[in-house]
Amino acid sequence: MSRPDADDPGPRPVRVFVVDDHAVVRRGLRGYLEMVDDMEVAGEAADGQDALEGIAALVAAGRPPDVVLMDLLMPGMDGVTATVAITQRHPEMEVVAMTSFTQADMVQGALQAGAAGYLLKDAEADEVAAAIRAACRGEVHLDAAIARQLTRLLVTPKPRTVTALTDREREVLVLVAQGLSNQQIADSLVISERTARTHVSNILGKLGVASRTQAALLAIREGIAPAPPAS
Repeated sequence: MSRPDADDPGPRPVRVFVVDDHAVVRRGLRGYLEMVDDMEVAGEAADGQDALEGIAALVAAGRPPDVVLMDLLMPGMDGVTATVAITQRHPEMEVVAMTSFTQADMVQGALQAGAAGYLLKDAEADEVAAAIRAACRGEVHLDAAIARQLTRLLVTPKPRTVTALTDREREVLVLVAQGLSNQQIADSLVISERTARTHVSNILGKLGVASRTQAALLAIREGIAPAPPAS
């Protein structure tokens, strides 16, 4: 996935900012991403505060990252806190959370903070790239094991369920659960992208959830969308 620069209509590599307190992890991710044709490493940081400062400097220089790969467990400012700050200050950026842990509260915290995806650190290299590309497309990439765990444990306010949705909204929700972007939903249902975006916004409001990922997990739990296949 490539993005055009403001002064150049042609494609450019996706800029990725790597945040992890372990230097060896950062080096490994940098080495891999530098070999991927459509990606480049915009910068790196060892904790959340350093990440905020580094990203701010890149924005000021006119070279903002597109996607931030964010470790969750770090000394100082943790990844969840940093994700909240990044999504509030730079809503055009996407954050993909990475950790070696699968506790549901950590996953939910990252997603509620605005993360566009969640990877385990033992993920294969091509899955990392897939998550970055999905984030750039406005889609959600969630490790299958984590998705199944969240489906079991996600607590949703009882008054707000899929029964509150119209038939069309249920159709849209199924496509959201499949990871489709607003444009892909529009193409599938032969509607405009703006209409698809409005449906998604209405769905989130009716379900009382803050993100497409939470809506997708609720759809799986309610049985109107299939759970991800086991790896």
